[in-house]
Amino acid sequence: MKLDLHARRLVDRLWNYCNVLRDDGVSSLEYLEQLSFLVFLKMAAEIEEADSHIAQEDRRRHVLPHTKEWQGRGWPELLDLTGSELEEAYTQLLADLGRRGENENTTLGLIFHRARNRLQNPANLRRLIVDLIDKEEWLSASKDIKGDAYEALIARSAEDTKAGAGQYFTPRVLIESIVRCMRPTPDDTITDPACGTGGFLLAAHDYVVREYGGEMSTDDFARFDEGAIWGTELVSATARLAAMNLLLHNIGRPDGTPLIHVEDALAKPPTKRASIVLANPPFGKKSSIVITNVDGSVSREDMSYHRRDFWETTTNKQFNFLQHIANLLTDDGRAAVILPDNVLNEGGRGASIRRELLNRYNLHTMLRLPKGIFYAGSVKANVLFFDAASPRRSDDEPPRTQQLWVYDLRTGNRLTLKQNPLLPGHLEDFETRAFGVGEPDPDSAITRRTPEGRLQVFDGADLVATKDVNLDIGLIEPDDAEAKSLTELTLALSSDLRGALSELENLAEDLGVELPLLIQGQ
Repeated sequence: MKLDLHARRLVDRLWNYCNVLRDDGVSSLEYLEQLSFLVFLKMAAEIEEADSHIAQEDRRRHVLPHTKEWQGRGWPELLDLTGSELEEAYTQLLADLGRRGENENTTLGLIFHRARNRLQNPANLRRLIVDLIDKEEWLSASKDIKGDAYEALIARSAEDTKAGAGQYFTPRVLIESIVRCMRPTPDDTITDPACGTGGFLLAAHDYVVREYGGEMSTDDFARFDEGAIWGTELVSATARLAAMNLLLHNIGRPDGTPLIHVEDALAKPPTKRASIVLANPPFGKKSSIVITNVDGSVSREDMSYHRRDFWETTTNKQFNFLQHIANLLTDDGRAAVILPDNVLNEGGRGASIRRELLNRYNLHTMLRLPKGIFYAGSVKANVLFFDAASPRRSDDEPPRTQQLWVYDLRTGNRLTLKQNPLLPGHLEDFETRAFGVGEPDPDSAITRRTPEGRLQVFDGADLVATKDVNLDIGLIEPDDAEAKSLTELTLALSSDLRGALSELENLAEDLGVELPLLIQGQ
């Protein structure tokens, strides 16, 4: 992300202070959380001040509770206090706002839900309030300053893998490339069912404003604040960051309905559908819930989602997200989802799900990503681009996926997070050849795709007709025929073993029997 000078200086000041707070035992994620609380309170005070000249009280905006008991509370209260009084007032303020948040369906309610003070040193808290946050005009500042600065802080915190920050972070370069390929418009409804800190939602919004802003009406812009763009996040602390991230990019309102929904996206069929779904579901094969036992110990229990709209019932998290995303689409909807290799080659119910995807949807493009671009360094992932299609009238009709174009960016590329990171230049050829990005007529460019080099095409009917519907296809790295033959044999055996293991797991699941750890491959 390229920051202007003001935003870069702001990031440096705020991040340097994060390093100071580490000595107090405050992690980068906890610091971002406290920063979100304080910036929100500062913005609430700026809104109050901006509307103070309005004579009619009912026309003034009040983000914090507007009652006699709350007069003087919030940012003005924190500015006037020092020492233990400041710490006590801040702690009490978060507790009071947190209680209101449990019963209030607003962005304020989401951000302060179960809020707690993590800054136990009053001097550090005072400095953060007075010397850093109060010196900035957060409400009137452009989103390029406040929004991009906040997002840059999230990106830096993602490097703190010991705190688990990297688990929800998708490289901005990849997000922006996917959005350029998807080309959202002001008429689209856009969602991410595993939104993390909101990276896909922000990039889609920025694209629409950049490409169409000059011709968009006030109502067009208001659509985003009223729910035309929304996300779902399971972890409340991460959802808090996402809500604040959107707010600082001028998406949503502090006193409006939250655009981030804190819930398990897989728990029930969607009640609202989108014309564009963008997602990078969390890595990890199994869906599970955390259980606290009577003795205080913690264990996990694998979950199956029994949904009528799912083609197959499975404990595999990625397959569940794939089915959920497919069902999230409107009749003319489009999706781009990042998924690991096991979704492409796992046997048993995995093969059945891939067959249904090819039959029911147009899986027109797949991008094979190189290793080393995610904080989970060993992950091999792909971007699946697919569109909703009209239902087949019979099983005799050909699959809705007529051709699958695969661009292999993995073979021959060895990337790392720092020394050799993913750059826009790595994705330019894919964007141009597969989606016509930068062409005067992208749709025409897509129809003129030619199989050459990293971009190859596969027949959808041929893929569906195979036993395992293996989509783990791309370039073969070994040069000699013997190595290539050995590779293909190894892949075939590996696929058969995975299929057999998957069938065993599914059978055990149906019978309610737990497989031995050795058989589970653990």
